[in-house]
Amino acid sequence: MLPEVRYALLALTAFAVAVPAQLLDAPAALTATAWVVCYVAGGWEPAWSGLRALRHGSLDVDLLMIVAALAAAAIGQSLDGGLLVVIFATSGALEAVMTARTRRGIEALLDLAPETAVLVRESDETTVPARDLRIGDVVVVRPGERVPADGEVVDGASDVDTATLTGEPLPRPAGIGTSVHAGTVNGTGVLHVRVDSDPADWVVAGIRDRVERATESSSRRQLLIERIEQPYSVGVVAVTLALLGIPLLFGAAFEPTLLRAMTFMIVASPCAVVLATMPPLLAAIAVASRRGALLRDAGVVEALAAVDTVALDKTGTLTSGLPRVVAVRAADPDALVALAAAAEAGSEHALGRAIREEASRRQLAVPAATGFAAEPGIGVRATVRGQMVTVGRPATPEAVEATVVEVRVDGELRGTLGLADDLRPGAADAVASLTALTGRTPVLLTGDAEHPAAAVAERLGITEVHAGLLPDDKADVVEAWRRDGRTVLAAGDGVNDAPLLAVADVGLAVGHGASALSVQAGDGVLLRDPMGGLPTLVALSRRATRVAKANLVFAGTVIAGLVAWDLIGTLPLVLGVAGHELSTVVVCLNGLRLLVDRSASRTPTVADRPSTRSEVAVG
Repeated sequence: MLPEVRYALLALTAFAVAVPAQLLDAPAALTATAWVVCYVAGGWEPAWSGLRALRHGSLDVDLLMIVAALAAAAIGQSLDGGLLVVIFATSGALEAVMTARTRRGIEALLDLAPETAVLVRESDETTVPARDLRIGDVVVVRPGERVPADGEVVDGASDVDTATLTGEPLPRPAGIGTSVHAGTVNGTGVLHVRVDSDPADWVVAGIRDRVERATESSSRRQLLIERIEQPYSVGVVAVTLALLGIPLLFGAAFEPTLLRAMTFMIVASPCAVVLATMPPLLAAIAVASRRGALLRDAGVVEALAAVDTVALDKTGTLTSGLPRVVAVRAADPDALVALAAAAEAGSEHALGRAIREEASRRQLAVPAATGFAAEPGIGVRATVRGQMVTVGRPATPEAVEATVVEVRVDGELRGTLGLADDLRPGAADAVASLTALTGRTPVLLTGDAEHPAAAVAERLGITEVHAGLLPDDKADVVEAWRRDGRTVLAAGDGVNDAPLLAVADVGLAVGHGASALSVQAGDGVLLRDPMGGLPTLVALSRRATRVAKANLVFAGTVIAGLVAWDLIGTLPLVLGVAGHELSTVVVCLNGLRLLVDRSASRTPTVADRPSTRSEVAVG
C-alpha cells in the first residue's frame, strides 16, 4: 500500500473515532489522542512539503491548509480543522494511487534495446556489450535478432524490419553493401555487419539525444491550480495578518480580533479551490485507464483539453503495421492466390504470412509444396504439383501505393499480388471526429514513402501529408506549429516517433508494440482501440476541464461571499466553517461524478468501411 494511502486511512480512522468521542463527551484523553493522530497522520506530509517550498521562497496551499487547520483547532474548532486535514489527505492519496497505477502500466510496456552484440574476430565469436563496439568491428546478426549497431553488411542476405525507425511496414532487402541501423530487426538470413560509426553517432542515439533535449528545454507543464496557488496563498496570509495587526494598532480587543482573523483564514482556506480541479482531472485519468489509455498525470488531461492540432504517424498508428493482399491480377485470381500460398507455406516473411492469410480468407484449398527455398531480399520458390512456383518482387518495382509481388510458374508470369498495410478499425471515423473537435483535419507525418502515405491519407480524408521524414524532421514540423501558437497532440509508436512525442504538447505512444523510447518520451500510452479511443480521450479531457473550471467558479463564489461577510459584518465561525466545508464536499463530489457518468466513457460508433480489395481477371 502506498504511504499516502496509509496516512490518509489512518487520519480518516482517527477522525471517525474523534468525532463521536467529542460529541458523546468521552474521556478527554481519548478525544485529544484521536485528534492528534488525525492531524499528524493527515497533515505531516503536506506540512513538510509546504515548509520545504517556503524555504525556497514559495508559499503554497499545502502549508496554508495546515495553518488553517491548526488555527481552527487553536480556537476550539478541532472538528473543522480535522475535516480540512482529512479531505486534503484523501485527495493526495487518490492522486498518488492514480499516478502509481499509470506508472506501473507504462513501465510494463517498456522493451529493451539490444545491450549485447556477437563480435566476430578471426572466426571466433564473442559476446560483448553493444556500447563497447568500435568502428571496424564486425558483428553477426542471426534471424530474428536486433541489429546492435549502425553499419554496413559485408556478408549475407536478409530482409530487415525497419518499421521502428522509418515507419515502413514491410522489411527492406539487405545484402552486401546495404546500410543497417541499430534497433532494426533482422529477418530470415544471417548478416555480418561492419560497424561504421561510434555508438554516440548511431541513429538511435541521435533520436534519444533529441528526446532528452526536448524534455529539458520544455517548461514543466503546470496545472491551473498550480498557477494560481502561489499568489492566492500569499494574498490570504497578507489579509489575515492585516486583519490581526491593523485593528490591534488602533486599540481593538485582542480576542475578537484574533477570532475574526482566524475565521477569515478558515473560510479563505484553499481546500475547495484545490479540490475543485484535482477530482475531475483524476476521474478523467481513471476513466481513460478503463478505456485502455494510460496518462502520466493530471497535467496531461488539461493539455489534451486545449489541443487544436493533431499530428499522426502512419505505420502502427493509423495502420496496423501488417500487410495484407489488396489486389490480385490474374486470369484466375483464386488459383493464383492458392499457388502463391503453397509456395509461401514455409516462409516466415511478413508478405508470406499475408498471402497465406488471404488464401485462408478465401477458403481456398492450398496444394502441398516441396523443395521450399528462400532467397532473402528476393523471394521464395517451391515445387507445387510438379511445377516450379516462384513468388518474388519485380526486378523493376514501380512507385505505387502497394507492394507488388510476381507469381511465376516454370519461369512464366501468371499474375501479380498487391499488398499494403491495413488501416486500423475506426481510423477514418477517428480522423473525422478529431477534425470536428479541433477545427483542423489531422496531419500525417511519416517516414514512409510518398505514394503509400498519400494513398492512406486519401482513404482517411487527410489533406496534409508530410512523407519521407526523418525523426528530427517530424519534431521540426511540430516545433514550428507550436511557435505559431498551436497546441499539438501527436501520436506514434516507433523509435522514430520519440522526438515527435517529446516536443508535442501532448505525446501519446500507440499500442502494446510501442517502442520503449516512444513510451518514455510521451505523456501516455494508447492500448486498446488506440484510434477509436483518441477522440473520446480529447472529449473526456475537455469535459473534465469544464467541470474543473465550473468548480473553481463555484468555490470562488462561496469563498468570496464568506470573506465579504466576515470583512463587512460579523460572520459566526460555525456558519463560516459549515459553508466552507459544504463547498469543499460539493466540488469534490461534482468532480468525481465523471467516474460513474456513462457518457464520459462512451465508445464512438465505428462505421463499417468499404472493402479495399480488388481483383482483375486478365486473359
